[in-house]
Amino acid sequence: MNQSKCRVGVKLRSLLEAINEEPFGTAFIENEQDVLVGIITDGDFRRMLLNGKELDDTIEKEDLSSFISANKGEDFDKLIAKTNHKINIIPIVGKNGELVDYFEYKHKTKFTPVAEPTLENRELEYLLDAFKSTWISSRGKYIDRFEAEFASFCSTKCGVATSNGTVAIHLALVALGIGEGDEVIIPDLTFAATINAVLYANATPVIVDVDPITWTIFPEEIEKAITSKTKAIIPVHVYGQSCEMDKIMHLANKHNLKVVEDCAEAHGAEFKGQKVGSFGDIATFSFFANKIITTGEGGMCVTNSEELDTKMRKLRDHGMSKEKRYWHDEIGFNYRMTNLQAAIGCAQLEKIEWILDRNDQIERDYIKHLDHLNLFKWQKTYRQNRKVVWLMSCLTEKRSEVMDKLKENNIDVRPFFFCLSEMPIYSKYKFSNRNALVISKRGINLPTVKNVDYENVANILSTI
Repeated sequence: MNQSKCRVGVKLRSLLEAINEEPFGTAFIENEQDVLVGIITDGDFRRMLLNGKELDDTIEKEDLSSFISANKGEDFDKLIAKTNHKINIIPIVGKNGELVDYFEYKHKTKFTPVAEPTLENRELEYLLDAFKSTWISSRGKYIDRFEAEFASFCSTKCGVATSNGTVAIHLALVALGIGEGDEVIIPDLTFAATINAVLYANATPVIVDVDPITWTIFPEEIEKAITSKTKAIIPVHVYGQSCEMDKIMHLANKHNLKVVEDCAEAHGAEFKGQKVGSFGDIATFSFFANKIITTGEGGMCVTNSEELDTKMRKLRDHGMSKEKRYWHDEIGFNYRMTNLQAAIGCAQLEKIEWILDRNDQIERDYIKHLDHLNLFKWQKTYRQNRKVVWLMSCLTEKRSEVMDKLKENNIDVRPFFFCLSEMPIYSKYKFSNRNALVISKRGINLPTVKNVDYENVANILSTI
C-alpha cells in the first residue's frame, strides 16, 4: 500500500515504479498535507507519455483529473454503486482527506465469443416456411435457390450444396478422379479438414510452406513439390486472404493439374477483381456456425463445369442413377444438405455484403483502438485484392500473454491453426514448412462480433 502512494512533484519514472509494484496498476497521489489529490492508473500513465510527457518530468496537480472516492465507514452497497467497468479501484479517505484504504471490485463482464452467427431478419421466416412445407430433408425449393444464388455470388455457373465443408472437399476430389497413388499439394497453415479430405480420397497429401506476407500457399514451394505423381493443388484462402491464383493457375495449366479452391474462410474475397472460387476446377465452402455466413453445418461446391456438376450431384446422392431410381452404378455418399439448412442459407446470403462490410468496420475499429500498443502485426490486403474479415486475424510476439489477459476478462480468443506438419499423424507428408511454423506460433484471432468494447480491450492489453 505504501509503495503505491506518491507525492505531487514525483517524477514519472518513480511513478512508473510505484505502479509496477502493485498488482492493480494504480498509484495514489497526495499533496504535502497528506491529502489525496489524484489517482494515476497505468492507462493514465500511457496517455501522459503519448501526450508528450517524459520519464524525468514531474507530476503536477494540473496533470491530475477528477476521481471518485469513498469515506471511511461507507457501506458496501454505496461502494459498489461507485464502480463500473472502467472504475474498479475506489480510494477510501479519512475525515481530513487522507488515504486510509482502497476498495477493489472486479465486475463480471459479459462473455465475448470469438465469433457468432448473425441470425436476424428472414432466417426464421424462411426456416418456418420450409418446415411448414414438410420438405425438411434434402429436397425443396430452398436447396435449389441456395445453390443457384450462391453460385451466382461466386461468379460460377453451378453450385452443389453439401452437409458440411469437409465433405465438399472430398466430393470435389472424387469427382475429379483423384485417388490412390495421386499426390495433392496443400498448404501447411490450414485447418485439418483440408488434409483429411485428401486422405479420405486415398490420395497422398504433400504439405508445402506458405508465403510469409500473405500467409497463403507459396507458389514457389508448389512448383518445387510437383512430381510425376502430382494430380491436384488445393490452395486455401486462409483467414479471408486470397491466394496468388494467377501463379497457381499458371502452374496447374503448365503441369496439367486440377485445382480445388478451399474457400471455407473467404466468402466474397477477390483476387485481382475476380471472386475466389471461380478460378479452379471446383471450389468448396463451409457454412459452419462461425463462418461469414452459416447454415449451422453445411457446405457447397461451385464449378463452371456442367459435367462436374452432374458428377458431384450423383456422388452426393449415394451414386444413384438419375435415369433409373434406386439403381447405383458407382459408390457414392450421403453428402446432402437439408432444405431447412438451405432456408437459413438463403436468408444469410441476402445480407452477406452487409456482414462483410460490418466485419471490415470491426477490423478498422480494432486497429484504431489497439494500434498504439504496438502488440500486433495486422493482416493486410495485398495488390488491390479484396481481403475479407472472417476472424480478426493478426500476429503478436506476446501471444500467450494477450490470450491469458483477454480470457481472464471473459473475452474469447483463438490461436491460429497448428501447422499440419507439426502433428505426428500428418508430419510424414511435409515437404516444407519454415514460414508456416513462425506464423502459426504468433497468430491470434480476436473476436469478430458486434459487441466488442474496444476501449476495454485496449485497457486490458495495456498492462502487457
